[in-house]
Amino acid sequence: MQNTKRLVWMPVMLVLVLVMGLAGCQTAPKPVKLAAADTSWIFHDIVDVKFVQQYVKMPKPADVLIVDSRPTRGKFDKGYIPTAINIPGSKFDKMTDKLPKDKNTLLIFYCQGPT
Repeated sequence: MQNTKRLVWMPVMLVLVLVMGLAGCQTAPKPVKLAAADTSWIFHDIVDVKFVQQYVKMPKPADVLIVDSRPTRGKFDKGYIPTAINIPGSKFDKMTDKLPKDKNTLLIFYCQGPT
């Protein structure tokens, strides 16, 4: 009787071992390599008022440009950081000639914040 029970369970156990073994042998799909997005245009740091204050002086430091990106009428005309130039975000692509040619110039942009 015991031999019969062993003979019945052996094929069942063999099938279970094979199924578990085959399931463990599956390879995970290879990850798809996405093209790296160009993030060179993204700001590098968010700074506070204390950082900006060190560059707000007369005469304007030659290696720093402060850019007010708020709309001219309604925002910039009502007040701005001394020495800042106005390049509204909506006109940025048409006014890039106002940016310095020297790529080592520190650019500090400010706006009215999230709306």
